[in-house]
Amino acid sequence: MAAGIDSKISAKTSRAAKGYKKLKAWHKWVSIVLTLFVLLFTLSGIVLNHRSWFSEVDVNRNLLPRDYRYQNWNLASLRGSVEKDTNELLVYGNIGVWKTNGDFSQFEDFNNGFPDGIDNRKISKIIRTEKGKLIAGTYFGLYGLKGDNWEKLPLPVEENRIVDLLSYDEKIYILTRSDLMIADCDQPTNEAKVIMLPNAEDDDYKIGLFKTLWVIHSGEIYGIAGQLFVDFMALALIFLTLTGLILWLFPGWIKRKRSNKSGVTLLVRTMKFSLKWHNKLGWYLAIFLIITAATGMFLRPPLLIPIANARVDKIPFSKLNQPNPWYDKLRAITYDDYHGRFILSTSEGFYYSDNHFSSELKKFETQPPVSVMGINVFEQLGQGGFLVGSFSGIFSWFPERNYVENVLTRQEYIPTGQNSAPFSEQSIAGMVWDGASRPYLFDYIKGAEPFLHEQNFPEMPREIVADSPMSIWNLALEVHTARIYRPLIGDFYILVIPLSGLALLFIVISGFWMYWTGFRRKS
Repeated sequence: MAAGIDSKISAKTSRAAKGYKKLKAWHKWVSIVLTLFVLLFTLSGIVLNHRSWFSEVDVNRNLLPRDYRYQNWNLASLRGSVEKDTNELLVYGNIGVWKTNGDFSQFEDFNNGFPDGIDNRKISKIIRTEKGKLIAGTYFGLYGLKGDNWEKLPLPVEENRIVDLLSYDEKIYILTRSDLMIADCDQPTNEAKVIMLPNAEDDDYKIGLFKTLWVIHSGEIYGIAGQLFVDFMALALIFLTLTGLILWLFPGWIKRKRSNKSGVTLLVRTMKFSLKWHNKLGWYLAIFLIITAATGMFLRPPLLIPIANARVDKIPFSKLNQPNPWYDKLRAITYDDYHGRFILSTSEGFYYSDNHFSSELKKFETQPPVSVMGINVFEQLGQGGFLVGSFSGIFSWFPERNYVENVLTRQEYIPTGQNSAPFSEQSIAGMVWDGASRPYLFDYIKGAEPFLHEQNFPEMPREIVADSPMSIWNLALEVHTARIYRPLIGDFYILVIPLSGLALLFIVISGFWMYWTGFRRKS
């Protein structure tokens, strides 16, 4: 009887050993295949977490695939224009600010005063105040033109990313993604009044699941401390990847170098160190690595689609749970002269206030489609109408008539109840007016196109192309979102994120199980 029991135990142990061996092989080979992707994801993630740290680092676009090179003013090179002097215009966008004449036949660099790095001269908006001052809003602060140089203007809030500017009633309205400030034209901007925007009338006091996963993935949910912890996780993942390669390669090298005792000793020590800390770090950090991989998978399609409209309670004691109901939601502002009210474009839709933000903001019943990438054109048409452009297209919108029309197709827009696609056939990145008051649209992919007339926009001068590299932050974004692979594999790039996430989850969970099983066996 004892022999029978021993036989069963032996068979069970044999099957477990075979299963362990198979899992170890899968763990190894999946890790090897994923090595390059992991290194690119982790390094790009660190850059994305600290945009200001890397804002002066640029990459020559000629080193990148053709899709990332400027042609016909594409890639949001221009967002808008403003009159500087008689017969002089300033055009601005991702290429910074350039001075030109009314027919765009000459261009002159007009970026003096901005810090080095293309990221520091990406312009969201330039306005000319009623007293003739020119003010520019950038990703890293507010600037005023003094002579031919831009000077940074202080603000009374910590956030420096300016998304829109408005000059109205001898006042300057400064909009960041979280705050609205108002300053008199002659008042120093650091003395601007910060408006405590009231809640929206439809506020459910919740937040989008997408936003929640985003800040968890980046660590921003707990401010700079959380971001640094996620950076540590990225470095730990790099360490696990490199030590895994050592455990794969070194045994063969050791066998081939038996005659060189000193060399073998170094390799053996390195391998023992790698094995010890590969196992320990994988064991200690498994849960955090799982959270990082899982949250990242849902930030891009196709897994983004089912959670896009989901809303959840704000996490207590986190950055999301704060008194400002418009934290990271503001996108654009204008004043409706026809109806006498302010209109705000937000990530939650369009709202208005007809009493200078003294009571709850009201949401328009009819909304034009706006891409999740944000609004890029927001201009008055008269009679209470607006021109609204984004990567979802260009639309005329008449709120009081509950009417929205696709300007290019001349067809009424009928909402389907689904989110607008991030990119449509007309991905509008901006609009510019020439000296004869003719508008030009700028498609993100196709570039400059005449709008409501047939006069073509001039070609992009070589000096502008040569002086407009890609920021390392934007390159990191393309890598981290897997769009960098599109020139190689086409639309299948959309599967890189979910498949890489699943592979990473398998690696972490299988590694944890093998270590736990081995530890239990030794015990």
